[in-house]
Amino acid sequence: MMKELSPYIFRGYDIRGIYPKDIDEDVAYQIGQGFGSKVRERKESCCIVGHDNRLSSKSLEESLIHGILDTGVDVYRLGLCTTPMYYFACLNENIPAGIMITASHNPKDENGFKIAFRKGENIKGDEIQEFYHFIQEGKFQKGSGKVIDLSVEQEYFKAIHKGLCFGPRRVKVVIDCGNGTTSPFAKKLYEQFPIELISLFDVSDGAFPNHHPDPSVEENLEALKKAVLKEKADVGLAFDGDGDRVGVISNKGRFVPMDEYMIIIIRSIISHVRKKAFLYDIKCSNALKEEIEKLGAKPIESRTGNSYTKKGVHDLDLDFGGEFSGHVYFRDRFLGFDSGLYAGLRLVEILSNTSKQVEDLLTGIGNYVQTEEMKIKTSDEKKFEVIRKFETYCKENGYSYHTIDGVKVLFDDGFASIRASNTGPNITARFEAKDEKTLLQRKNFFLEVLENIQKEV
Repeated sequence: MMKELSPYIFRGYDIRGIYPKDIDEDVAYQIGQGFGSKVRERKESCCIVGHDNRLSSKSLEESLIHGILDTGVDVYRLGLCTTPMYYFACLNENIPAGIMITASHNPKDENGFKIAFRKGENIKGDEIQEFYHFIQEGKFQKGSGKVIDLSVEQEYFKAIHKGLCFGPRRVKVVIDCGNGTTSPFAKKLYEQFPIELISLFDVSDGAFPNHHPDPSVEENLEALKKAVLKEKADVGLAFDGDGDRVGVISNKGRFVPMDEYMIIIIRSIISHVRKKAFLYDIKCSNALKEEIEKLGAKPIESRTGNSYTKKGVHDLDLDFGGEFSGHVYFRDRFLGFDSGLYAGLRLVEILSNTSKQVEDLLTGIGNYVQTEEMKIKTSDEKKFEVIRKFETYCKENGYSYHTIDGVKVLFDDGFASIRASNTGPNITARFEAKDEKTLLQRKNFFLEVLENIQKEV
């Protein structure tokens, strides 16, 4: 008997839900059957499977692999690995199809699946909905595949080393693994470089006992801030639950937003990139756009979401791009997928070749103030209708806006960005202005508009 799958776990760029309420072993088995059948349809015979360190991941892996094997597809099993290690395995083994079991930065009781049928590209949007309907039909292939255990740790570390060139300065770095999946790997890798290293929360524990491993949320990095100041470190680096994102704390203990990190990187590579253009998502500050233009390059704004921003960087053949949540893609000296460990090392490399600190590398950028990304609780059934009504409101009231992703209201001194979350039952909002008073007024005004719309939906 097939279990009825909730359509709401099939989200914008992955499958994600609460374990075991929305996703359990039966669901994993069915996803495995659907995935393996699709692989067979594509005339391929094998795939790669990895999992993060969430408490439910190992059990889900066993059921998922069972489902895949029952379609006659062989599985290269990575076991516990970061999402970037999984991406690397797919590229290194030249196997386009794969599944990474992870809920990334979501709460500890959630889990999910990042799915790829084509090399370097997770399915997203309509493809995920088509996959859902394919599983619902239940027309699965039959067969008997085999499991091949695969380790890529050493090769992955070599790929990270390649192209990095550290200078004479020995940078003092504090890293925070948040007890996530980078815990078994980060310290081991960073100790291979000329770095003075302090490591926090580097024991793997899928219950995340010290803090939630989402480095884009400043409150999760309080321990890292304190350690940077106490140790008089040059920089603090935090990694998310599955290791594909990075967060940065300056030597002064200040949380460095990812758009500022991107400015540092772009300034450091602008003289030798092949194409003078850089991609960023709609949540990034106007300061980033202005800096790219100041450097004589083309700013390219993208919708939010790892699957979209990474594809955009590749399709446009750019050397670098990223998004506000901490995903960044290097194609100048790396393989183009998002790796928090590598992104952190690129910043440390820059510091090792200068006497400047992170704050010094950010002089001269536009002076804006922003809110953090705000999550407004709603339901998966209602969130897209709320956005549609918000767009109608903006149109009727004569606002300048675009709909690259949700609705972004444009002002000369900032923006108001309102969009439906692709990873949960939320509306996400972010506001920017030139001063705190305007920011507060803008935030309060549009939040009140949203509140009224939610009452109508």
